[in-house]
Amino acid sequence: MHNSTWDLVNFPAGKTTLQNKRVYRLKGEYGGKQRYKDRLMVKGFKQTKGLYFDKKNSPIVKMISIRTILSLMETKFFILSG
Repeated sequence: MHNSTWDLVNFPAGKTTLQNKRVYRLKGEYGGKQRYKDRLMVKGFKQTKGLYFDKKNSPIVKMISIRTILSLMETKFFILSG
């Protein structure tokens, strides 16, 4: 909450939450360094079929997408300012 990355909301009446757990693993990097990777995993086997059973949400942005958008923004700004 301090970083404003999430909001605490009231849970709807009559609904249940899916159980989850945090998974940590040690990742080797270039130069022999190691760091821990953290991921929040939902226990999908606890899902009820027909209720968010087919939905998967994994927001990932590739670096090429960011570069393309920044390039387009820069081009548009250059045209407008020049």
